[in-house]
Amino acid sequence: MTKRRVSKPVVDLLRVPDGPRDRQLLLGDTVHVAENNDGWSRIVAEKDGYAGWLETDHLSEDMPATHWINAPATHAYVAPDIKSRDLVSLSYGSKIHATAETDRFVQTELGFVPKVHTAAITEKPHDPVAVAELFLGTPYLWGGNSRFGIDCSGLVQAALLACGIPCPGDSGDQEQALGAVLSAESPAQRGDLLFWKGHVAWVSGDNMILHANASHMAVVYEPMDRAIQRIQDQGDGPVTARKRL
Repeated sequence: MTKRRVSKPVVDLLRVPDGPRDRQLLLGDTVHVAENNDGWSRIVAEKDGYAGWLETDHLSEDMPATHWINAPATHAYVAPDIKSRDLVSLSYGSKIHATAETDRFVQTELGFVPKVHTAAITEKPHDPVAVAELFLGTPYLWGGNSRFGIDCSGLVQAALLACGIPCPGDSGDQEQALGAVLSAESPAQRGDLLFWKGHVAWVSGDNMILHANASHMAVVYEPMDRAIQRIQDQGDGPVTARKRL
């Protein structure tokens, strides 16, 4: 398979060409192309093994990332000047290749990105819940993986991958792959994960969770006991697992 790099800010990963979105990829994500067919490429994402289709012209030659976006979102400008025209918006977690740097900007193929919104590719945060909290207020989007729209499993994956912790893309796979199982009697603590059938949430504090959910259509804090009861009442079942990383 041929190695390529996502060259657009956010790209939908589709089940079939021109079909429904399963997940998203961000600028700089590395993929392996298994097949090209009439303007579409079937790929496997290097970060999590997720497979699907995307438009071939959303890919470019692979190049090593030098920095990543560590602000919730940022802009690339036409010049190294915050008053110049912005060209694109970039989400947290996007990877960029610097062609030049000043004391205030990183120059990329998409434009000039404020240096304060970037970190060296080797720098990683250590608290995944703190990363997830950067997405507070982000609109809910089924299959979304960016600051512009995200779902429950996307929120978990974005936080863990930023911290260098491998993480699948879907909540069912996350339930199987992540952490150690806790008993129902174990007190929850910050950083635990709660799973339901088709849903996942971070424990962010005492009786508090942080999750992207379709009831609020956003990433929100919600009292844990209230969320468990609400999800049960709306017919989506009980908590299926409590896990600690």
